[in-house]
Amino acid sequence: MKRIVYAILILGIAICFLPLAGVIYSTSFADKHGCTLHEGFPNPCIVDGVDHGEQLYTFFVSGWFMLMTLPIALLLGLILLIMIIVDLVRRRRRRRG
Repeated sequence: MKRIVYAILILGIAICFLPLAGVIYSTSFADKHGCTLHEGFPNPCIVDGVDHGEQLYTFFVSGWFMLMTLPIALLLGLILLIMIIVDLVRRRRRRRG
C-alpha cells in the first residue's frame, strides 16, 4: 500500500512539472531553428514548410501554469518527505527493539 502512495505522490509531482517541459521544448526548438519566441504573441516559425509558431507559443505560455502547479508539487513533496521520515524512524525502532 505504501508503494502505491509513494508512486502516486511521485507521479503527482512529475505532473506538476509538465508545464516546465513545454517551456524547455519550445525554447530549445525555437533556438535550434532560429525562431523568435516570446509571451506576447505567436511568431511565425517555419520549419520544412510547416509553421510551428502557434504550437511553440502555446507550449511556451503553458509555463504560466507552474504558478498553480508548483505549490501543489511543494505540498506533495512535503507529504512525501514526511512519509519517508516516518518510515525511516519506524524501521530504526524495529531494528533496535
